[in-house]
Amino acid sequence: MRWPSLAALALLLAPTAAHAQALACKAPERLPVPRTEKPPRGEPVRKTKIGGYLLSMSWSPQHCASVRDPKGARDRFQCSGEDGRFGWVLHGLWPEADGPAYPQWCRPAKIVPAPVLRRHMCMTPSAQLLQHEWAKHGTCMSPHPAAYFRAAEILFGAVRFPDMKALAASPQTAGSIRRAFAEVNPGIAAPMIAVAVDRKGWLDEVRLCLGARMRPQRCKPFQAGAGDRRPVRVRPMPR
Repeated sequence: MRWPSLAALALLLAPTAAHAQALACKAPERLPVPRTEKPPRGEPVRKTKIGGYLLSMSWSPQHCASVRDPKGARDRFQCSGEDGRFGWVLHGLWPEADGPAYPQWCRPAKIVPAPVLRRHMCMTPSAQLLQHEWAKHGTCMSPHPAAYFRAAEILFGAVRFPDMKALAASPQTAGSIRRAFAEVNPGIAAPMIAVAVDRKGWLDEVRLCLGARMRPQRCKPFQAGAGDRRPVRVRPMPR
């Protein structure tokens, strides 16, 4: 399937400048070398026709509050505060189908080249997660990891983010989170935004639903996540 050129992607989302979400970030001098990833047992290769995309963004304070060891090898860069402080980070750009059986693991994935990892560590602050996203999702979109992550970078860079300090200061619902994102992103309506919460009701991710040409569109029922009335707690940024 043909997908938009990188130049075209820059025009697809909000026309206003993005808010920087890496509050402070410097890629580590020595990047960890990720391991190759293959489909785990129970996850089949699916080369389903792409019908749209999800831009999945994670609220980093919630991720770091939930990991067992914030200073462990996997999460140290994102969660230790030694090399950066993060708000919203990109989980991934996911190809979607017309139903829940989205394409995945479309071709064998080699290790993402170190220069590509370094370029995107302040967007997705885990070398292993970058490798995983390439293996599971990116291989269904492009034969080249640099092109896949560049597309993700452009889309993520076009998103504006609401005042998370204000949202964390009072009770929210999934609907109010959607509206907060829609208000700061011209051309994007609340039904185009999916909200994911964890088992305890903490905000985990926000996902922007995109059509086949990567333009924002109304989320399909299986994409939408938490219902509008679902209570949501927002973890504040650590001091």
